[in-house]
Amino acid sequence: MGASSIFEIGNETINTINVKSSSSLPCSLLVFSPTTKGSYPVLLFFHGFMLQPSWYKSLLQHISSHRYIIVAPQFPLINLQEMKNVRKIAEWLINNLKSVVPEKVQPDLEKVAISGHSKGGNTAFAVAFDSSMPLKFSALLGIEPVAGTSTSCLCPPYVLEYIPRIFNQSIPVAVLGAGLSNQSTCCLLQSVAPNGVNHAEFFNESKPPCYYFMAKDYGHADMLEAEGIMAILIRILMKSGKGSKDSMIRAVGGIVVAFLKAYLEGQIDDLNDIVKSPNLAPITLDPVISIKD
Repeated sequence: MGASSIFEIGNETINTINVKSSSSLPCSLLVFSPTTKGSYPVLLFFHGFMLQPSWYKSLLQHISSHRYIIVAPQFPLINLQEMKNVRKIAEWLINNLKSVVPEKVQPDLEKVAISGHSKGGNTAFAVAFDSSMPLKFSALLGIEPVAGTSTSCLCPPYVLEYIPRIFNQSIPVAVLGAGLSNQSTCCLLQSVAPNGVNHAEFFNESKPPCYYFMAKDYGHADMLEAEGIMAILIRILMKSGKGSKDSMIRAVGGIVVAFLKAYLEGQIDDLNDIVKSPNLAPITLDPVISIKD
């Protein structure tokens, strides 16, 4: 089929499962699971600040349809015990994920990746670097990760150190950025992903193997499907591209799938093809950078 097929919905039928919080689970979860009998790698995905997992539904369904189970927590707006809560979620996944997915579906907890968007991307980096986590991660993806409002106002958990290749990670990293995310919508507002705390710095501090993909003509939230007042606020606060939202969702979804196939399943051809021929994607990717050693 070639790399272009990963930018289309996969062959798996997906169940979307809502899991309520409990004494062992600090927040609710949105789980996307294939329904065909088999064993599937797992992706833990963190939403951005003030956002909801359901607003990433098309993106996460796209990824899941290529044979991945995705777990997306709904963090509270004020999440003062973020790392502690993530640790509890990881413990819950080990003990309980099998019980909520379809009967013949088996989560493969030896093949787990972690990802997040915006503030959730920053959290994903922090969690991946925390050796005390009960889950061990094999791949890390930051989708438009943001570490704070400026270099002098970083948000916990603190990740950036402003030293090239300083991250003490032992797993491969992919960073997906948006070319318009460092631009404000008007002179009275700051951009939501300013230089120094955005995708470029996360990639700059990542050790090989690491990958960087820039969605040149899109903005910070152009893969979201927000609703109600938040949809209005996003348009006011965040610079958007003029291209198709569906194309952005397919591009981000396809890149994530290619990276997961490469580093969870040892199938690196699609990822190599995108790096060599970025025009395979349904949007303009520029630049695309791969550092393997």
